[in-house]
Amino acid sequence: MNHLDPTELQRRASGARWIVAVAFLVLAGAFFRAQIIQHEKYQLRAESNRLRPVPLPPPRGAILDRKGEVIAENLPGYTVKLIATNPDSLRAVLRRLATVVPLDSAGISDIVRRWRGARYQPAPVFGEASFETASRLEEHRALLPGLVLQSEPRRLYPAGKAVAHVVGYVSEVTDAELTSERFPGAQSGSIVGRAGIEREYDDTLRGREGVRYIEVNARGGLVRNEASAASLAPVAGRVLHTTIDLDLQRYIDSIWPAGVRGAMIAMTPQGEIRALYSAPSYDPNLFASGISSADYRNLVTDEANPLINRAINGRYPPASPFKLAIAAMALRRGVVGFDTHMPVSCNGGYRLGNRVFKCWKKEGHGSLDLIGAVAKSCDVYFYQLGQRLGLDAIIQDGALMGFRERSGVDLPSEQEPIFPADQSYFDKRYGARNWSAPATVLNFAIGQGENTQTLINMVKFYAALAGDGKVRAPYVVRESAEPKHDLGLSSEKLAGLRTALIAVVEQGTARGSRQVNLAVAGKTGTAQNSHGKDHGWFIGFAPADNPTIVIGAIMEAAEHGTNVAPYVVKALSRYVLGPSAPPPTPAELQLPVDSAPRDVPATDTGVPAPVALRSAGVTP
Repeated sequence: MNHLDPTELQRRASGARWIVAVAFLVLAGAFFRAQIIQHEKYQLRAESNRLRPVPLPPPRGAILDRKGEVIAENLPGYTVKLIATNPDSLRAVLRRLATVVPLDSAGISDIVRRWRGARYQPAPVFGEASFETASRLEEHRALLPGLVLQSEPRRLYPAGKAVAHVVGYVSEVTDAELTSERFPGAQSGSIVGRAGIEREYDDTLRGREGVRYIEVNARGGLVRNEASAASLAPVAGRVLHTTIDLDLQRYIDSIWPAGVRGAMIAMTPQGEIRALYSAPSYDPNLFASGISSADYRNLVTDEANPLINRAINGRYPPASPFKLAIAAMALRRGVVGFDTHMPVSCNGGYRLGNRVFKCWKKEGHGSLDLIGAVAKSCDVYFYQLGQRLGLDAIIQDGALMGFRERSGVDLPSEQEPIFPADQSYFDKRYGARNWSAPATVLNFAIGQGENTQTLINMVKFYAALAGDGKVRAPYVVRESAEPKHDLGLSSEKLAGLRTALIAVVEQGTARGSRQVNLAVAGKTGTAQNSHGKDHGWFIGFAPADNPTIVIGAIMEAAEHGTNVAPYVVKALSRYVLGPSAPPPTPAELQLPVDSAPRDVPATDTGVPAPVALRSAGVTP
């Protein structure tokens, strides 16, 4: 029985109506806020639960030579990934996948380990799969839940090992590199440059990644592989035009003697690198297609160290090619002229105190002027020239010419040469009483002693001799603004030194490499090697009267520079004369095949023997 009067009932009913109205208004506002005002936010949250982003790697920019020929380009490739809800399910699918395509237990563990750091991303299985592998996996898709096959660009180097050390190679970025931000903008799965041009200009070549989405269920299992939401297209990297001459690069690779370690560089007098070759080489395509553990182990354990770029990382005593630096120092300071003869004629040796420092020619050269001494590579002449300069002058002028610093080439990881800053260097290394300044001068005068240079640094110096006397940083893409150093020589003195270098090939130590159809200038050299046979040098340029190209080579254990000269001269002919240049004959290329002993180190250690224990006599 209701004891409330009609008035009270009406009041309470009115209040209830207001409560219901307010509740509906609040709910309507919440719905309006969720459906209209924050529609995009909640739609994105819902889509995020339903969709998984899959990165789309951008095509790397092509790398072209100076004529537009392809050094590096892209081909279609395939990646294999798996969507999984937890590590156990991922392992289970990987074991099934291993029955279809080869995949060992170590590979499975590595895939699971890497995936743990990105649980909401597909787990990468193969960064580069062949068409056959992709086809086999597609045929067994029913056995492989969560399988994602994706077409992605793959790097290709048509010239293979001929360009390996100048172009470098690419591979997937590591977790440690992502943490350290070594490659800004890179994401998990990004392909980055590892060496050479690929590394130096990675930010230009890499481009920007895109994304597509795959649909998953509430447990994270794959529902559909097709894109079910708008995708962001990748942005391709920029095309890179280089100074490399691919024809010359391939030619050097074709004539390089098998089994011999060393390097060759071709450069214009203005610093444009036309070729940069190091031996032994490797195939950069192995890395582009995902190098196997066995192949990588073979490369890093090979005692010949094929991954080392000897053109910019190998340090060697500069030997007789450094005599031109000594001559330039003497001319710069007015110590000698081109017609200057030394007081002691060369009879096969030069006495300093109770020691005799030998010349490479036992019977001696007699009395020579500066041009004759360069042509004959007379050690006795340069012993006395070094004494006239003095150790302080050699060290000071060597620094002014750039022998204490890297060449500045736009390639990564260039080695710094070893060249003392002052005489305190010797005191610290050997003790003040354990070295002889006069003996050190004699060693420096012929390119031995505490002086180890890279091939690119020596070729840079000869480019200045062949040009206007300005020492410029070599480059393959980006030119430095201003010359780094000046030899301080007049045009007449530069012309005189070029005349001396012409005499080396016409009638001196490299006369066996003289060409009938091309005038060549250059200098041979033999660098002492305490680990085995001596190393051979030759640096030359052509045409001798108006140089357009400078080419230098170092061959480990080649014994004499005269064995190296024919290879450089043939490369000079190829560049200047083109394909019409006569091909080399076995008689011209004198270096025996497989002449380099296997115990020769890849690069100089940079720790020279004490001066008192080293002989100064060398061959030309």
